[in-house]
Parts: sequence; C-alpha cells; structure tokens
Amino acid sequence: MAKKEDLSEKSNASLVNGLADAKRELFNLRFQLATGQLENNARIKEVRKEAARLKTEIRAREIAAAEAIMASAGSVSASSAEGGS
Repeated sequence: MAKKEDLSEKSNASLVNGLADAKRELFNLRFQLATGQLENNARIKEVRKEAARLKTEIRAREIAAAEAIMASAGSVSASSAEGGS
C-alpha cells in the first residue's frame, strides 16, 4: 500500500499507470466477487483506497500546476498594467 510520502516522489506517468492498474485489479476483484471466486473481500476496500490516494495525488498536482500558471499570468498582467500607466 502506497503512502502519501511515497506517492509524492513518483512521476505523473507512474501515478497514472498505478491508477490504471488499480482500476484493472478492482474490475477483476468485482468479477471474482460476482462469480463467487473471491477469497479476500477486504482486498476490494484496499484497492479502492489505493485508487483514491492515486487520484488525490494526481488532482493535487493538477491544481498546483494550474495555480502556478495563474500566478505567472497574474504577475505578467500586473507588470504590464504598471508599465502601461
């Protein structure tokens, strides 16, 4: 199970691949549950939480990138407004 500290060190591609793997595993677990072949029901909960952690880290990076863009755009527009007076 990945911790927040571990996830912050991974690359974006690694996070996306991990999310795809978690979704694939969750699908397989649900299929096994439906057919009565699932031995460890708790694994579904673990995989769902792992997917949620990955989604949270991906979204946090998206927000940070958007804020960086907005901050740089704000500083550019502020400097152009000062120079235009």
